[in-house]
Amino acid sequence: MTAIRVLLVDDDPLVRAGLSFMLGGAGDIEIVGEAADGDEAVAQVARTRPDVVLMDIRMPAVDGLTATERLRSRADAPQVVVLTTFHADDQVLRALRAGAAGFVLKDTPPAEILDAVRKVAAGDPVLSPAVTRQLMAHAAGTADVRRTRARERIAVLGEREREVAVAVGHGLSNAEIAQRLFLSVPTVKTHVSRILAKLDLNNRVQIALLAYDAGLLDTDDPAGH
Repeated sequence: MTAIRVLLVDDDPLVRAGLSFMLGGAGDIEIVGEAADGDEAVAQVARTRPDVVLMDIRMPAVDGLTATERLRSRADAPQVVVLTTFHADDQVLRALRAGAAGFVLKDTPPAEILDAVRKVAAGDPVLSPAVTRQLMAHAAGTADVRRTRARERIAVLGEREREVAVAVGHGLSNAEIAQRLFLSVPTVKTHVSRILAKLDLNNRVQIALLAYDAGLLDTDDPAGH
């Protein structure tokens, strides 16, 4: 089995040391490098080609948000998981809109950080329905301009793709979407891939945020009931 290549980015050497010790002990994870700011992170990615970057948001010089935007614009972009001390704030939301696959709190138990790295390496987001609900509540002040633009983008989707996008926004897995919409899992995967392509998005998190911006989600009903 090929190990998951991970780059650690944080301006605090103690945080990097702790993450390196914790993740390095897992047999399926290889720490390929460390960086202390966003500029160094971008350079390290080009040099080490990690699968996953654990990215601190608040760093001097070039911050994690800018670095995430730069990395996710690359053709061979790694998955980015944001490290933060806050559950949901504007910078976390901006990082997710830029293409981060999710975020973990710095005080998250080691097993959950390991699980997050494995999930994003497999192409899955690390936002639970509960976290998605919290993010949506934080973004409740969506500007009219953003809503209008989001609705214009969503309009290119077919009816079934729109239904799948809403289900993704509610945090449902492909299997759950298949059951809810009476589709096969491969068909759901195809729909998700088409949605990403049509909307020029990176991942399911961005689908969820765009669906919210367009007013398609009921934040009181993350399960879609």
